[in-house]
This record gives sequence, C-alpha cells and structure tokens, in this order.
Amino acid sequence: MSAKVTKSRAPRAFKAPERNFGELDAHDTAALLTSAADVALVLDSDGVVRDAALGSEELAEARVERWVGKPWIDSATPETRHKIEALLKNSGPRWRQVNHPDPAGGPDIPVLYSAMPFGRNGRFVAVGRDVRPTAALQQRLVDAQQSMEREFSRLRQAETRYRLLFQISTEAVVIVDAETRRVVEANPAAANLLAAGRRLVGRPFPDGFDASGTRVIKDLLSAALARGQAGDARVSLEDDGGEFLVSASHFRQEGGSHFLLRLAPVRPDSRRMSDGRSRLADLVESAPDGFVVTSTDGRILTANRAFADMAQLAGPELAIGEMLDRWIGNTGTDADVMIGKLREHGSVRLYATSLRSEYGSKSDVEISAVSVPGGETPCFGFAIRAVASRLEPRGKSSRELPHSVENLTRLVGRVPLKDLVGETTDAIERLCIEAALELTGDNRASAAEMLGLSRQSLYVKLRRYGLGELEAEAGS
Repeated sequence: MSAKVTKSRAPRAFKAPERNFGELDAHDTAALLTSAADVALVLDSDGVVRDAALGSEELAEARVERWVGKPWIDSATPETRHKIEALLKNSGPRWRQVNHPDPAGGPDIPVLYSAMPFGRNGRFVAVGRDVRPTAALQQRLVDAQQSMEREFSRLRQAETRYRLLFQISTEAVVIVDAETRRVVEANPAAANLLAAGRRLVGRPFPDGFDASGTRVIKDLLSAALARGQAGDARVSLEDDGGEFLVSASHFRQEGGSHFLLRLAPVRPDSRRMSDGRSRLADLVESAPDGFVVTSTDGRILTANRAFADMAQLAGPELAIGEMLDRWIGNTGTDADVMIGKLREHGSVRLYATSLRSEYGSKSDVEISAVSVPGGETPCFGFAIRAVASRLEPRGKSSRELPHSVENLTRLVGRVPLKDLVGETTDAIERLCIEAALELTGDNRASAAEMLGLSRQSLYVKLRRYGLGELEAEAGS
C-alpha cells in the first residue's frame, strides 16, 4: 500500500515577466519596490545595507537611514537576529518577523521581511511590512479572549454556587416556564414534596394540590406576572393535606419568561405565633391608652380607637396619612424631638407633652415610643396615656404646693415661663402668710412684723388671697 505524498504548493509566478517587465528601468524598479513595501533594503553579499527606502511614514521613528553602511543584523534585537541570518542564507520568498529597537526608547518595532537575491554579484533586496497594526489587533484579540475566559470562569463559579445551594436547600424551590406552565427545574426538596421522588421536570404546574390550592397558585402566578413578585399564600396538598406557604417571583432569562416558586411548610408553632400576633393586635386595638404607628418621618400609618377618642375623631381611619404633630405637642416641636430621639436612641420613655383634639381642647399626656427598624417598612410606635388626673390630684391640702418640682418641669413647653413663675411665687407667698398667722395666733400686727411687711401691705395680700374674708367668716 503506497503512501500518499502531499507536496507543498510553490508560489505562483508571472508567466511572461520578460514581456511584461522588460521595459522597466532601475528607477521604475525602485519606485515599484518602494510602493509595494513599507521598507525596502538593498544588501551586499556580506549583509551590509547599501541603500534603503521607506514606503510608509509610520516607520520614520525606526530611523532606517542610519542602517546604511552597517550590517543589517545590527539593526535587529538580539532575539531576532538569527531570523536575518536565515533570510540571507535561504533563497526563496520566506517571510520572517524581525524586531527593531525604537531609538526613542519605546516598544520594539516588528517588521515582516522577505529577502531575494538579484544580480550577479550576490546582492539581496529585502522588503518589509510594518506589522504593528496586526500585532495590536492580535493583542486586542488575546485580551478579549482572556477577558471572556475570566468572565466565563466567574459565571461557572457562580453557577456552581447556585447549583450547590439549589440542591442542598431544605426549602422546596421550583422554576416554571411562564408560557407553558411546566416545571423547568426543581431541587430535590421540591421533588420529594410534589413528586414523591419521581421526576418533576417537564410536568405541568401546579400539580398535586387540592382544588383550592391550585386556584390560589394560578392567581399567585398571574399576580407575579403583573407585579414581578407575589408571596405568602397558603395552599394544601391533595393527598395528605399538608399546608404550605407559597411565594412566587417572575424573572426573564435568555429571552424567556420564568417563575421561581418557594414552598415552605406551615408548622404548628408558626400557626400559634400567627394567632398570638392576632390576639396582640386585638389587645392593642381595644387598649384604653392611645397607640399610633408612624413612618420614620412622623406620618401616621395606623391608630387605635383610644387615640381617636383622645383626638375627638369619628374613627381611627381619619388619622391615617396625617402627621403626628397635628395632635401631639403644644409648640409643634415635641413630635420632632421624640422622632429625633427615636432615630438616635431607639426608644423614648414617659415623655410629658400635651394632646390637642380636633376641637381645640388640650389634655396632658405621657408618651413612650419605640423604633422598629426591621421589616419591609421601618416605623415608630407611640403609646399615649392621659395623665391629667395624676398631675392634678384631688383632696390637696391648702398648704401643699400646687405643683411639685417634677410636675413644674413637665409644664415647660406647655405653659409660658412668666405664668409658671408667677403661679409659683403666689403659692409660696400664700403659704408664708398662712404660716405666720398660725405662729402668731392670728395676730396680724405680729405676723406683719415677722414677714417684714407693713400692716397695710399684709391686709392687701390677705384680701388678694381671700385669707382675710375666710378668717372673718371663721371668727363670726
């Protein structure tokens, strides 16, 4: 069996060079070489450059004119000089890339050369092409390939992590095609739950739920398709009646539309927790103290019936959307102060202020508040308690100060300082006069002397506070 030999094809040459190029003289030949190449060199038999021409101004920085009279091999970088030796030894149109150092200190200049002997005295002509544009394109291609490989590597790593989490997740996860409503992908937890270990991919969805659960899931998918996300609907399986919470999200991938569904079993303790929260909400709604939930800027989100009664509103729904400072605070700054403390400290305890009703009446209140930063919507909760009866106790003795120091400080911001100081001064002055009369046995002359007052001034103050009339009635 003979081996088949493949011969390399030789370059195609002109069929009639004498007839077509016989009329060319030396100048025409030089012009043809210059226009056909970026650089053309004439070499003697020793490889010394005897003449040079540039066909491209882009090689001007190589300073080819300095090569004349020197060996061509000296113009190349050390690692490419052997290629010049090969070009001068081998006859034939072989192309080799030779790098020339940049005299200005820049990157090497790559030139693709081919050398051919001519004449009878062993001379050579070498023509070269500047391959820097090609090298730049090749470098850009290499950079793009490396960038793509790095991106593919990141995608593969992300997909590996996704696959691992998808497989080991104890929560059932199902991906459904939005057009065909068939399962595209499901993790083992979903297969065990919905298909009892059988293959779930390719089956229609929803499948395996009771009639009510199937209807709820279809509505859930429609809502997710319209809004992008829908969640927390309770459904039951058809066989064992197990209950699950289903949430759905809609996303697009590779020109297709898909749903991602998560199914979490409803545990008895979660049902008890839900019932406990419901009872807590009922207690807050029926509590005798006012309770208000606001956004972080003080706008009311919900309020209970007690707050509506305090503010003299027909119903708590009328407070929703209004600012808290519409009813809380005398100066309009109390609500801002409480909100600032909530943002800084997270809670406020027993803040004394006043509550204004819709009809202008005021009542003293104490407010405790807390910040709830978690959840979908951060909010503030305010518990409001009326303290008018505690601030003004009944059965107060005639010699007791009308306000303790604590109560007086609570009045700051609700009563002008001038009125607060005047009321305190009158109370102390009356108590001192009563004590002097008691010590002197109602001897007004001695009481006036004890107080450092004239008798006439004492009589004026007695009439002012009604003490003289009371004593006169007591003596009659």
